Amino acid sequence: MSGHSKWSTIKRKKGAQDAKRGKIFSKLIKEITVAARLGGGDPGGNPRLRAAVEAAKAENMPKDNIDRAIKKGTGELEGSAYEEVIYEGYGPAGVALLVESLTDNKNRTVSDVRYLLSKYGGSMGEAGCVAWMFDKKGVIVFDKAAVDEDELLEAALEAGADDLVVGESEFEVLTEATNFEAVRKALEDKGFTYVLAEVQMHPKSTVRIEEQKAAEQVLKLLEMLEDHDDVQHVFANFDIPDQIIEALE
Repeated sequence: MSGHSKWSTIKRKKGAQDAKRGKIFSKLIKEITVAARLGGGDPGGNPRLRAAVEAAKAENMPKDNIDRAIKKGTGELEGSAYEEVIYEGYGPAGVALLVESLTDNKNRTVSDVRYLLSKYGGSMGEAGCVAWMFDKKGVIVFDKAAVDEDELLEAALEAGADDLVVGESEFEVLTEATNFEAVRKALEDKGFTYVLAEVQMHPKSTVRIEEQKAAEQVLKLLEMLEDHDDVQHVFANFDIPDQIIEALE
């Protein structure tokens, strides 16, 4: 199972998202603003904006907040000018990292990301050093205990998905990024309840980490990077066994 999906599961179990609702709202507002600026303010014709708005609704963000963010993006309201910057590097155990940021001060952000990587056992890399290890994919995750594998596989392929990846406790339905929304809706309409659905930079292969200390270092690094105000997402290619994650919890 991809590192980002597993990391999202860990955060969900820890309840970290509820504890940082204000920070989540801030990151979602940035994404909505940039999506509207780049592709227009109509979610119907702007897939990136539609995904951001859906994510905001899933976090129970008030409609007024969403509307204001869209208007800042389209220029109807004054707002900060955010730039998209992706940083690449390595974490403990040679884990590859892609750090997606939206920032109004690139010098500040690159300095902070480099510091966090160094502090928690990682290092900054050159542009392109790990990007080739990832593909942009739609990822829809289901609880293994709540879904029949054969039924999910049949429905996913019928909806146009590319693959079903079987993890220790979850299933990952993979789609092309352009087909993600159609597959997600088709599975939802057939009664399948997912625990995570988003477009990710999905690793082509993973680094298995079976040493508890190394696993703890990797997860701590991801936590600190994602806690940074300018960082939107951190994608990684680790695979940590469930029993080690449970021991860390």
